[in-house]
Amino acid sequence: MVLEQFVDIMRPAIEKELQGTLDLHLSKSLPELYGMLAYHMGWEGEGAGPEAQGKRIRPLLVLLCAESAGGDWRCALPAAAAVELIHNFSLIHDDIQDRSELRRGRPTVWAKWGVAQAINAGDLMFSLAHLSVLRLRESCAENFVIEAVQLLQKACVHLTEGQYMDMSYETRREITLDEYWPMVAGKTASLLATSTRLGALVAGCEVNRQEAFWDYGYSLGLAFQAWDDYLGVWGDPSVTGKSIESDLLTGKKSLPVVYGLSQRGKFARRWLEGQIRVDEVAQLAQWLKEEGAQEFTRATAEGLTNQALKSLNRAASKGAAGDALYELTKMLLQRDN
Repeated sequence: MVLEQFVDIMRPAIEKELQGTLDLHLSKSLPELYGMLAYHMGWEGEGAGPEAQGKRIRPLLVLLCAESAGGDWRCALPAAAAVELIHNFSLIHDDIQDRSELRRGRPTVWAKWGVAQAINAGDLMFSLAHLSVLRLRESCAENFVIEAVQLLQKACVHLTEGQYMDMSYETRREITLDEYWPMVAGKTASLLATSTRLGALVAGCEVNRQEAFWDYGYSLGLAFQAWDDYLGVWGDPSVTGKSIESDLLTGKKSLPVVYGLSQRGKFARRWLEGQIRVDEVAQLAQWLKEEGAQEFTRATAEGLTNQALKSLNRAASKGAAGDALYELTKMLLQRDN
């Protein structure tokens, strides 16, 4: 597997870049604050290691896109670290807002250190991301660095918009598919699209190729979220590492739920009555399956993945790194967590 070969080389470099960013900018007189970030990143504490660190999909996309576009992936490491820090900043804050006590099978930052200090940790992660992307000045022209900073800032705006929509939908029993897609575009697709375009930018691609890489990441992000929503209903909690038995329990407006509501069947009638009980989850998941939500969600994820691959073709992704991107794209649709 060519992807595995790249991961074996790039993953240690990503971790080194991330750790170096923390070491460079954090005060040595505040070891607990450093420890909070190191814990969340999966480097320290009980259960630390690759599983606690997550997949590092976003920084891998930055590096693979840079390499496949004709650049040197090592030059893109500051951008790769930046998108991963932004991602993890959003996870810390999401866990607070969602009151999620587990992340990747371990207690979340707020569950260990309290909400106030977790907010501080998230804010710090956000600032470190922007300090990281500025290190592109060591390998890129100044105008590229400015554009990279702008891309990252816009991604943060879209992330916040997506999270706002997600939280605002919590007070409603139903939303439409037309309302669902802008939410997940902000929460998930925007940062993946930023990752792929940053790689192309660092490689020095012309604008039309950068846009093709952006389109690739955007469609990939939508597909990623659709499949994540699938796993939220039909995945194995012991594998996904989520703190709840199912997204159905929390009333999450996921793609299967939104589709199920549009069918106006047994699922919709029960859902609109109010809070779902633990002992009802299996029955509601079965109703969703019977009413076509499972097949719809799977087909949607597959269609978006194919759309992503078409954009990758248009981006003229080349070489072994290009092959790795194709492999990664298909792998994300087959993952079980």
